[in-house]
Amino acid sequence: MVIHSLINNYSGLAVPLFPLLLPLPKLAIPSATSTSTSTAAAAGGFISFKQLHLRRRLLLPFCTSSSLSSPNSQDNDSNCVSGDSIRERFLSFYASRGHKVLPSASLVPDDPTVLLTIAGMLQFKPIFLGKLPRQVPRATTSQRCIRTNDINNVGHTSRHHTFFEMLGNFSFGDYFKKQAIQWAWDLSTIEFGLPPERLWISVYQDDHETFQLWSQQVGVPVERIKRLGEEDNFWTSGVTGPCGPCSEIYYDFHPERGYADADLGDDTRFIEFYNLVFMQYNKKDDGSLEPLKQKNIDTGLGLERMARILQKAPNNYETDLILPIIEKASELANISYGISDDQTKRYLKIVGDHMRAIVFLISDGVVPSNVGRGYVVRRLIRRVVRTGRLLGIKGDGRGDPEGAFLPIIAQKVLELSTHIDADVKNRAPRILEELKREELRFVQTLERGEKLLEEKLVDAITSAERSGTVPCLAGEDVFILYDTYGFPMEITKEVAEERGVSIDMNGFDIEMEKQRRQSQAAHNTVKLAIGSGTNIADNVPDTEFIGYESLYCKAIVASLVVNGDPAVQVREGSNVEILLNKTPFYAESGGQIGDHGFLYIAEGENQPKAIVEIIDVQKSFGNIFVHKGTVQKGVLEVGKLVEATVDVKLRQRAKVHHTATHLLQAALKKVIGQETSQAGSLVAFDRLRFDFNFHRPLLDGELAEIELLINGWIEDAILLQTKVMPLADAKREGAIAMFGEKYGEEVRVVEVPGVSMELCGGTHVSNTSEIRGFKVISEQGIASGVRRIEAVAGEAFIEYVNARDLYLKQLCSTLKVKPEEVTVRIENLLEELRVARNENSAVRAKAAVYKASVIASRAFLVGHSKQYRVT
Repeated sequence: MVIHSLINNYSGLAVPLFPLLLPLPKLAIPSATSTSTSTAAAAGGFISFKQLHLRRRLLLPFCTSSSLSSPNSQDNDSNCVSGDSIRERFLSFYASRGHKVLPSASLVPDDPTVLLTIAGMLQFKPIFLGKLPRQVPRATTSQRCIRTNDINNVGHTSRHHTFFEMLGNFSFGDYFKKQAIQWAWDLSTIEFGLPPERLWISVYQDDHETFQLWSQQVGVPVERIKRLGEEDNFWTSGVTGPCGPCSEIYYDFHPERGYADADLGDDTRFIEFYNLVFMQYNKKDDGSLEPLKQKNIDTGLGLERMARILQKAPNNYETDLILPIIEKASELANISYGISDDQTKRYLKIVGDHMRAIVFLISDGVVPSNVGRGYVVRRLIRRVVRTGRLLGIKGDGRGDPEGAFLPIIAQKVLELSTHIDADVKNRAPRILEELKREELRFVQTLERGEKLLEEKLVDAITSAERSGTVPCLAGEDVFILYDTYGFPMEITKEVAEERGVSIDMNGFDIEMEKQRRQSQAAHNTVKLAIGSGTNIADNVPDTEFIGYESLYCKAIVASLVVNGDPAVQVREGSNVEILLNKTPFYAESGGQIGDHGFLYIAEGENQPKAIVEIIDVQKSFGNIFVHKGTVQKGVLEVGKLVEATVDVKLRQRAKVHHTATHLLQAALKKVIGQETSQAGSLVAFDRLRFDFNFHRPLLDGELAEIELLINGWIEDAILLQTKVMPLADAKREGAIAMFGEKYGEEVRVVEVPGVSMELCGGTHVSNTSEIRGFKVISEQGIASGVRRIEAVAGEAFIEYVNARDLYLKQLCSTLKVKPEEVTVRIENLLEELRVARNENSAVRAKAAVYKASVIASRAFLVGHSKQYRVT
């Protein structure tokens, strides 16, 4: 304690004893059994002032606090800690306690029940469900997250964001409440140096064990521990499934207000920064709770909230994580954030928050569109554009009225992204181009919204004049302008008031609430309900895949499933899903479809012959291969030995197309630019499909150059190299990750030396010469900024060429010309057809005139006036 106090008073600088950014040989880390802050502090060894000074410079770099945005602030920046160092110290803290540091998952989750990654635990969902075995007993991450259900609170409150980082530590059946609570306290009070007297705790009202751990083990006064109900402190994953009580740590900005009537929901006094979920129950259909066999820990600490606390900022936005983005927007608008009014600050906060979300979404492969994830990023982009107009940003903010300002602000986000995701800067050209294109397109939409507003105002005024009432713009119309055309409600209200028209705010609020509920339902629910197949998976180990080395093996039937239900025996004519203990069949993944083939049971003394045709193979419950097929003959039973044989010709077709896909990506990068990246793929037996990010159609010359490159590599007969290595080493060597794939610590790298290196679990040829030939058959746009190439290679290439040759021969025979004369002959025929049509039109016109003259000649006068003629 003496050493701790001495260090904290050195040079008047409060520095935590265990920053854990650099290894200090003489620094003893508290053990997992540490039970109090005093014990943890006493465990520390001597730290020299020289080491401390070095640590201070590393931990307290560039830190933007309220003093930068508030000219009259007296805060000392030397007391601040950068957001990047907070992230690093959190991960290091738990790494020193046996946690494996894992990378952030993509914002595009594997989980089909969730649109975007909304929580740090999402990548571990299969482990929590028991569908995947744990790879490590405990882990820690800094997870990028997106939530849009509170989008309208961004800028209004001090803590709501669309993009944020969730720091988390996780236990998969390893440690539980005691260690999780103690480490959360040590991290907060020792590592980050938060005053213990400013920390409050919430626990679930019936969780007496957690209450005692906080009060007796940690020593938090009972006056600062609040028991809350199920809505606040009991976490559930859905109607059924894993669940449990949670406990939260709050920071008190105003301890002088005392304990009486303290409300943890008071945002002006408290901020909740750390949530500990004790996943210990399974919620059954009848609502009852049964203890889980494996108790888990799932925690989340908001990086932006901790940065606000440590940097003494008045809100999350005025930290070094977001304020530099706000300042860039202020520069373009020619205003000062520090002296702006509340409305202007709110607009700038929206820009600062949304730009982070936009950049990282596009980086992770999401392109603006009108559906799904694409709509989320498009909506955010439009909100920033219209907010920028409210701030007064004209064009690009630098004198070009036709320019775009989003790419300029995005450059600042890219500068700050290095420690969040180092790959973002590599994707910068694509991100900036996408932003520019989307902004300029939306400006035109915004102008159409102005015209629509004028029409609605005229309608409202006209209707009011007829009925003798006060003109009012319907709330539904205001919402359509806001949601469809991106027209700010504030501008709608201002323009309407100038015309003497009020707006129906109640109707607008109703429409907004409808959208908010839909958004919350779509984006903020992590469903962890256990599926019907879980019991089967519990009894079946992972399938051993030997398909890289062999296309044949003997295997045991581990399980059979018919129409979703387990079966022991399946007879001829039945469709069945088969689980084997090992298999040579490739299961669909990485864009490559599953193998086809057969399972055989040879005739024996008491065993009739059986044949099962396999038409698809999928992965389920992680690494269990599900072989889908039909029993063509005999009986298939659980426990029987079968001979599994892959269709060799179809496998070769898949291998050829998969390797050709790698060559295609390499050729695209050479021809149209390194910034292009994969956005999806399909490797089938008859063709390949490759989606990539690019803003325009490819020219005929570019496609020809791509084909020439690929066929040249095929002709070079390059020997492929395949190896397994650590993920970090693969990335360091420049291996490209396949879009949408999730990788473990060890990855398989497929390299075409001098051409391509990719992380890939698919099957490939041994030599590029096996591909034989490559041909693009189509290139088209499938979404904004996304193009698609379909091509054929190998046997499919030969079939394509032969088919086209046959069509050409038939055409030559019909036209009675040589192949090289077909084009000229068709052009002549088209010209003859054009002339014939013109002549036909002329004849029809003459016939019509003649017919009219004949009819007119037959007319006769009627009536006394002789003024009317009829026929």
